[in-house]
Amino acid sequence: MDTMRQSLKSAFGYDEFRPLQREIMESSLAGQDVFALLPTGGGKSLCFQLPAILREGLTLVVSPLIALMKDQVSQLETAGIPATFLNSSLGVKETKARLRGLHEGRYRLLYAAPERLLLDHWRENLVSWNITSIAIDEAHCISEWGHDFRPEYRQIARLRGLLPDVPLMALTATATERVREDIIRHLKLKDPQVFVASFNRPNLSYRVLPKDQPLKQIIDFIRARPMDSGIVYCATRATADRVAEGLTDRGFSALPYHAGLTAKERELNQELFIRDETRIMCATIAFGMGINKPNVRWVIHHDLPKNIEGYYQETGRAGRDGLPGDCILLFSAGDAAKQTHFIDEMTNPKEKQIARDQLNLMLHYAECPTCRRRELLHYFAEDYSVPNCAACDNCIQPRETYDATTQAQKLLSCAYRVRQVGRFGVGMNHLIEILTGADTEKIRRWGHDQLTTYGIGKELSRSEWSAVGRELLRSGLLMQESGQFPTISLSPEGLDALRSRRVIMLTKTMAVKKVAAPRAGEIACDETLFDRLRKLRKKLADERAVPAYVIFGDNTLRHMAREYPTKVADLRFIEGISERKQSEFGDAFVAEVGSYLKTYPKVKFA
Repeated sequence: MDTMRQSLKSAFGYDEFRPLQREIMESSLAGQDVFALLPTGGGKSLCFQLPAILREGLTLVVSPLIALMKDQVSQLETAGIPATFLNSSLGVKETKARLRGLHEGRYRLLYAAPERLLLDHWRENLVSWNITSIAIDEAHCISEWGHDFRPEYRQIARLRGLLPDVPLMALTATATERVREDIIRHLKLKDPQVFVASFNRPNLSYRVLPKDQPLKQIIDFIRARPMDSGIVYCATRATADRVAEGLTDRGFSALPYHAGLTAKERELNQELFIRDETRIMCATIAFGMGINKPNVRWVIHHDLPKNIEGYYQETGRAGRDGLPGDCILLFSAGDAAKQTHFIDEMTNPKEKQIARDQLNLMLHYAECPTCRRRELLHYFAEDYSVPNCAACDNCIQPRETYDATTQAQKLLSCAYRVRQVGRFGVGMNHLIEILTGADTEKIRRWGHDQLTTYGIGKELSRSEWSAVGRELLRSGLLMQESGQFPTISLSPEGLDALRSRRVIMLTKTMAVKKVAAPRAGEIACDETLFDRLRKLRKKLADERAVPAYVIFGDNTLRHMAREYPTKVADLRFIEGISERKQSEFGDAFVAEVGSYLKTYPKVKFA
């Protein structure tokens, strides 16, 4: 076995590398700059952690969040790897002790926030600590085109001047091609080796449900999953508080997380969630980046996300351990209208256009009748040619189509007439007001009450016409022009359809329906034993004041509950058990399995 494989097994307990991990590590160890885009759960951290124990000197990890630093350092220490972090959560005495350890060369990895690294008195430290590699985690924070831009990240490029010969590694889970180029340019990566893994998360299932009594929908979903952890993402602090309170009142273990809480409250709530003391986090997007909790089994979006990148990253917090995860978006056109209103109030034209374009793409995803997985991957310029993913609502239960020729002709004709008489376009809302015969000041001023299409669409409500309009936009028969005032016009295909009066089939709007998506990647195991092993893990974690998954992940416990190891030596065949963890925890877990087998028989698996 080669050195890297040997270290992978002995230090981290894994037999095989995940896609691109080995190539990334080899490039880094060869002294090359690296840009690595691996999806959430794809093993980004290992790409700099394993080389850190194979090379001499200190690996500096630039990380944006205190929780992420503490979490990763706890896991490294549990695996017997000398690592530390420096941030504002430490007292003066503890900081001095860690600085002394760094000067004495006792650590292999140091985690620090970007703003701390650039303090004047740190320059001498950075030069004297024998830094042989720099890893920039969550590198998308550098780009203003990314979904989580942080100005302090822009200053990291100064490390290049301070340590010009030290190789840099930039890592992220979400970045379009434009954002990738931005990261490489701002970090001044020198002829970098670029690695882009598939964005596909095959263990995740995706569903979009029409929002209808959202608290009840959430309760109905989680009631069937009494042991699973999950996150409810909300658009506002008030909603996060309200949902958390509603769940708590009904006996569920739930807490809020948002910027309106004090730093201490946020840290406590996050810690309780990470340690499985509370099952459900009701949060704004302030929560989650870098949270390494592998056993989040579901993510629900109570409100429509602002963009697909954020949505992808947030759903990606489910199933990081490779086991099944459910991703549900509760969608209503009203949410889209609220966001459009906020965008209209923006004063910066460039920001307004970016926000509008991103919202339109998000709306397209929410309402598309095609494979959700294909739509997500297409956004990141990745082809997905599988005809049926079998793990999204549209593939499991395709929505019906209907003959919408009459309604489409009315809306297409209205858009055509407006352009014909006024030589200028109007927005979708104004077209719908014409069709439904609204008596508004604009309609009267522009003479649109004199059009032949005025009032011919009273058989449908405004929301129903909006759904037809979005379908016509998605099918390419209508076009929405970019700019401060997004006006609607006919495409050449739309004009042809209007003139030829051909049949136009549209997809029916989503109806409230229950779809049981198969849980891809499920590891069949003895569920009763799995529950006992999970309780033992919690006890051991509490004794050490670390999150449960620092001991073992759910994946490892499920394999144990399938293989029934009764000797410590049997554990070496189970994924995720390093030599250090086998030595420290092996006796307790095989004893639990042995105790269980005195009462219950083994279950046979196919």
